[in-house]
Amino acid sequence: MATSNIIYLNELRTNATHIASGNQIVTDAPKDNHGKGEAFSPTDLAATSLGACMLTVMGIYAQNNGIDMRNSSAEVTKIMNTEGPRRIVGIDVNVTFVTTEPLTEKLQTIFKNIADTCPVAKSLHPEIVQNIVLEFKTP
Repeated sequence: MATSNIIYLNELRTNATHIASGNQIVTDAPKDNHGKGEAFSPTDLAATSLGACMLTVMGIYAQNNGIDMRNSSAEVTKIMNTEGPRRIVGIDVNVTFVTTEPLTEKLQTIFKNIADTCPVAKSLHPEIVQNIVLEFKTP
């Protein structure tokens, strides 16, 4: 079964519909590549998927182990090449992992490994440099 249906709207814009839920995402070409930059670009979504995937798989572990990580976040920076074919060459992800109680070093290492091996991280081309920083905080 298909995952999504994407319609080209015009002026370098698409509307993607997630088939199972009906949720939609609009994409737009970035300003530096003939677009308006009014929505996520496809490469923005690729980079953003890395941060979302990390939080999701860390959330699975946290949920299964009674750890509340609500309000944790990821800031993602996409780095495009400046020469040659246009492509992502790096993604910086700064994760702020918020828990109600401080995590042991062992748990911090587990969460770091989970983030580093999330499905998107393992699916990206190995030439894309992934700079991942995890900061653990308690309120």
